[in-house]
Amino acid sequence: MTSPAYAVINLDALRHNLQIVRKFAPNAKIMPVIKANAYGHGMFRVASALQSADAFAVARVDEGVRLRKAGITNIITVLEGFSCVNELEAILAYQLDTVVHSFTQLSMFEARPELNACSIWLKLDTGMNRLGFKAEEFITAFQRLKHCSLIKGPINLMTHLANADITQDTTTLKQIALFNDTITTLFADQTIESKVSCACSIANSAGILAWPISLTDWVRPGIMLYGISPFPENTGEYWQLKPVMGLHSRLIAVKPLLKGDKVGYSGTWTCTKPTQLGIVAIGYGDGYPRHAKAGTPVLVNGQRVPLIGRVSMDMITVDLESQPMAMPGDSVTLWGNDLAIEEIAQCADTIPYTLVCGITQRVRIIEHSSTI
Repeated sequence: MTSPAYAVINLDALRHNLQIVRKFAPNAKIMPVIKANAYGHGMFRVASALQSADAFAVARVDEGVRLRKAGITNIITVLEGFSCVNELEAILAYQLDTVVHSFTQLSMFEARPELNACSIWLKLDTGMNRLGFKAEEFITAFQRLKHCSLIKGPINLMTHLANADITQDTTTLKQIALFNDTITTLFADQTIESKVSCACSIANSAGILAWPISLTDWVRPGIMLYGISPFPENTGEYWQLKPVMGLHSRLIAVKPLLKGDKVGYSGTWTCTKPTQLGIVAIGYGDGYPRHAKAGTPVLVNGQRVPLIGRVSMDMITVDLESQPMAMPGDSVTLWGNDLAIEEIAQCADTIPYTLVCGITQRVRIIEHSSTI
């Protein structure tokens, strides 16, 4: 027997979205972000489908190691870098690139005698106030790294945008200006060769789509690759993106309720009239959002019906007034084509990232691609 809850991963949509990245950043190299199991879509399948990309980015060393063991040969950059000697050993053993964001890491590099063993990205903190060197530390870090025998190739430079999803906010412009000013100061006494060889990277998904000034040598698309808008005011469709994940299940029961009947835990929903109730085999145990409000849209046989009552671990309940012929076994879509995940996230007071990352192991995964 198979679980009624399943997610379809559309690899054609994934490749389409990569082409949208190329459209917005035609002169940049592309480093798809496939951390956190590719935002819940499957790190290995996404990496295999996007092997035409110039590199991949992951958050942690173990993610990069698992990709290498799976046979992925593309450049892999570890965005969190390493925090101990064992992680540095793994980076060197599996030929991973690493972000350097602290003097602790720098000291570990200086203690190593190897020659030309590791490629790096030096991170400038321009206002995210998370990882990275402050501007006044950045030049010192760069100069020290130049003398590390372990470093292979140029020292590449990066930062991360904190507010790029808010297009009216001037923070992004200030961050980009600080990055550019710091780089100008850094290269004031460097050779022309050093200036040319160092690559820069600023843009995430929101930067790629809405901040052309953030486009540099490399871009790092994340959420947009999966067909989801990084902006709260629109959906991926607005940017011609296609949803990669569709979440589905089926009706397992249909029953009539009377006016005054209460539905679900704590009886938070009371029928104001006779109601045809549908029970769907999906819940927060599968990754459907626990806090989805009454009225959250669900597709039954392709038609919208509203969620009623609380989401439970294994089931949700819907009002089938508009689908009087619905019966057990009928198809249900929770998000995907024709039902934007961004809308579901808003109904649950969350963001789409948490929904795609929250799909649990009991949900069957079905790959769809016309090329495999």
